[in-house]
Parts: sequence; C-alpha cells; structure tokens
Amino acid sequence: MELKLLRRGKVKDVYELDEKRLMFIFSDRVSAFDVVLPSVIPMKGYVLLKFSQFWFNYLNYPNHMLEVKEPNIMIVKKLKMIPLEFIVRGYIYGSLYERLLKREIELDVEPVLARKLKEPFFETTTKYEEKDVPISKIEAIKRGWISDEEYEFLKKTCIELYNKMYERALNAGFILADIKFEFGKDEYGNILLADSIGPDEFRLWPKEKYQEGRIQESFDKQPIRDWLIKIGYRDKLEEARKLGMKIPDPPPLPEWLIEEVKKRYVEAYERISGQKIT
Repeated sequence: MELKLLRRGKVKDVYELDEKRLMFIFSDRVSAFDVVLPSVIPMKGYVLLKFSQFWFNYLNYPNHMLEVKEPNIMIVKKLKMIPLEFIVRGYIYGSLYERLLKREIELDVEPVLARKLKEPFFETTTKYEEKDVPISKIEAIKRGWISDEEYEFLKKTCIELYNKMYERALNAGFILADIKFEFGKDEYGNILLADSIGPDEFRLWPKEKYQEGRIQESFDKQPIRDWLIKIGYRDKLEEARKLGMKIPDPPPLPEWLIEEVKKRYVEAYERISGQKIT
C-alpha cells in the first residue's frame, strides 16, 4: 500500500496511515534560520525519535504518540493542529536578545547575553510560514487560531512543562535555555502535546561551561547556526528575504562540524535520558 505524503517538513516527513493516524519519519536533515541545509547529520533522526519518545513519556502530559518503530518512525494520532508555536525562554539568547537590543520588545531586564530571566518568558510565533515570526495573543485570537481561555491554559502548561524539563536537564549537567512546543486538538476537542521534542526544538548548554555575557557552547544545532553566521550566510539570507529575492543556496557543512553535532546530540540524549544509544 502506497502511503499518502502529507508534508515534507524541514526535518521529518509526515504520511497519512488512515483517518485517525499519521506516521512521522524522522530524517537526518538539518535546518537553520528556516532553511533546510544540503548536509545531513548521521543518526540525527534516530536521536530525535528517541528524545521525543523519552520526553513524551517523562512529561506525562496527554500527547499524540501511539507507537515507536526504530530507527526513525513514530505513529501518532491525527490532530487538528493549532497553527502556532509556543515558546518558553528561560534565558536571554537568540532572537530574544536581538529584539531586546533593537528595542522591538520590552522586558524589565537588562539585555545581557545568556542572562537567566527571573521568570520564564512565554510567547507565540506563527507556523507553516517561510519564516516564523512572533505573533501577539490578540492577533492570534483575532485570526481565530486560538481562544483567550486556550491561550492562557497553554501559557501555564508550557511554563510548567519547561520547568519540569529544566530540572531534569539540570540534574544531567545541562541548562535548558529555551524550548518550542506544539499542540493539536483530538476529535473530542482535547488539547494534546504534539510534533516532536528534541535538539531541534530547544537550546541546551553544558552547566559547567555556562557563563553569562558570552556565546554559550551548545548541545543542539546552535553550532550550525553559529558557523553559518560566522561565514556570513545569515546576513545574505536576511538581505534576500528583506528584498524579496531568491533565497541563497546554503553551503554544505564541514565534516568536523557534522561529526561534532552528531556527537553532541547523542551525548545529550544519553545523559538526560539515562539510556545508551545502541
């Protein structure tokens, strides 16, 4: 039986099994700045599958996972997805740091790179667009994507999930700097945690090397972002987007970077889950 491909995402392919189930195939593809890169990270799909399985079980929050088939397949419930990404940030980093410097956002905090926030910062961004951008609660409600009650419920839920993950990561020697969650509704209107939860959805720093005010060493795909910034690709990308021009082709990643990112993905999973990658 030939399965229907519903969506080829940045890092996984989604197939329809039947009217109630989907099949996720986690690939070794990697993306940065909303662009899929020409290089792959060996074992990445397997690690993402295992990480998602671990977090769905550990968080013990209703989710869409039904079955896991190693090395890279997850069967999930088909949901009506809420077209938003739900972001929780515990530290000033990435786009939050840049927006604070540009005064595009106001927080009662000095914009120091990698500074821990007194309380986690919650926001939503668009989904299914070429480049995901922040969207206010008012605008999301206005577009009919979510109700006021649902927004407040998910804000509280996301912060609780982040805090639970933060403690687990900290006990394994990591700082979970931020994370992206996605949710969908089942046929009864229940809101379930969906998509995947792994290094493509969060920033993870080694606790012993953390130092406020500087770029952090990362056990996620941040080293890839840093390399693309260093060689000037992000500047070219942002200029092309601003001018409405064709997106420049991303460069292949150097072998040393591919190997390093693969090693960090595996180590992060093993330390946080307490399980060995075999």
